[in-house]
Amino acid sequence: MSAIYKMEQLMRWYGPNDAVKLEHILQAGCTGVVTALHAIPVGEIWSSEAIKNHLDIIEAKGLTWTVVESLPVHEEIKTGKGNCAQWIENYKVSLRNLGAQGIKVVTYNFMPVLDWVRTNVEHVLEDGSEALFFNKDEYDLFDLFILKRPGAMEEHSPERIALLKEKKATMSAEDLARLRRTVLLGLPGSDIPFTEEEVLALLETYKDTDRAALKANLAHFLSEVCPVAEEVGIKMAIHPDDPPYSVLGLSRILSCAADVDDLMQAVPNAANGLCFCTGSFGARPDNDLPAMIKKWGSRINFLHLRNTKRDSNGNFFEANHLEGDTDMYTVIDEVVALMQKEGRSIPMRPDHGHKMLDDLGKKTYPGYSAIGRLRGLAELRGVEYAVARKY
Repeated sequence: MSAIYKMEQLMRWYGPNDAVKLEHILQAGCTGVVTALHAIPVGEIWSSEAIKNHLDIIEAKGLTWTVVESLPVHEEIKTGKGNCAQWIENYKVSLRNLGAQGIKVVTYNFMPVLDWVRTNVEHVLEDGSEALFFNKDEYDLFDLFILKRPGAMEEHSPERIALLKEKKATMSAEDLARLRRTVLLGLPGSDIPFTEEEVLALLETYKDTDRAALKANLAHFLSEVCPVAEEVGIKMAIHPDDPPYSVLGLSRILSCAADVDDLMQAVPNAANGLCFCTGSFGARPDNDLPAMIKKWGSRINFLHLRNTKRDSNGNFFEANHLEGDTDMYTVIDEVVALMQKEGRSIPMRPDHGHKMLDDLGKKTYPGYSAIGRLRGLAELRGVEYAVARKY
């Protein structure tokens, strides 16, 4: 490759209990990992000692750690209630401790309650591999008849409710158990699922937090933490909503280009940036990803490259990295041009690979088996190599 700047190839690692070992990530050709201290409860301070211990494990295997994913945002920061101010102060201390250990990018999201949502993490494709899948009917069915969220019935027509009742009647007990288990998956890196009671209790705390309030709370959070991040050499990288539309009746505030515009105007601090996820933004047909890169490229601090195949009903599945609705060639072309223009490499990880080959049957975090991500990384690496030959 003749280009001076290329994407820094990383892979997500969930820590010592991850079925994908650091040795596997090194063998895939990655230079480092994207990871977090998943054992620390959300909101508590990441101590310098805990960060250093994690870093030592990674560096002992010949890898680097400069991108955190994620330093979670406490729900009371999102609602602006309770101990919001203390959680923000804790976040600042964690940022200072991370900066002291050489961390350059901190990824986070502002999705209420459930984080990302799928309805099946073992969706079998025609070739026998397994993919993550979001089925809108099944999600609504979960919301109405399994979670039984107050107010959910009022959001649908009688005809829609009748259709979902019919669908539920055709589903086996195993399918219903799979749906419940999948939607209630715990936060990334956690083996502890949510319960219906926990989700309903959290939803109650959001009852007076509308879209405008959630946006204001995000702006407040960033206005507090970005100066600290800037001080210690860290760039913040917010992950877009996944899926990029409302779930559980909650507002989503980072789903489209207009949302990005609003965020950057609300908090112009240079440390305020994006984790540009082509899968999340690409699940909406109205998002023009190359145009978004052109406009906000200087604020892209981290890349998640994955592809989805969607339909007109709001369903989508994780496609092969080069085969979904997103034109990955054009996306990478824009990214390579951006890096040459700005004279910097952007960290990237292949996201949500298919479960395939020897990984079928193994227990791995959904979307994060080794071989599917390796396939994706190899394909993305090849596209970047070809694009960069013109520089």
